[in-house]
Amino acid sequence: MTIQVNITPNGRMSLPADLRKRLGLTEGGAVFLEETDDGVVLRTAAQAVARAKAIAQRFTEGKPEASVDAFLANRVAESGE
Repeated sequence: MTIQVNITPNGRMSLPADLRKRLGLTEGGAVFLEETDDGVVLRTAAQAVARAKAIAQRFTEGKPEASVDAFLANRVAESGE
């Protein structure tokens, strides 16, 4: 789906209400823009977190030493606490 939005001279843009509703942004919220070779991708905070988790999963799958808990345990051990 392609939606045209206009950008004001001061750089503001408004997302259509139906799109904000579908994205769960009815009360406002943060969105993230990613510049890619193909253009710009807009993601909600939840979508950005889900994408980051999926990427992390690809790199840590099958590596228990790469977990957050293992990282924190190593930091505690290294600090002598």
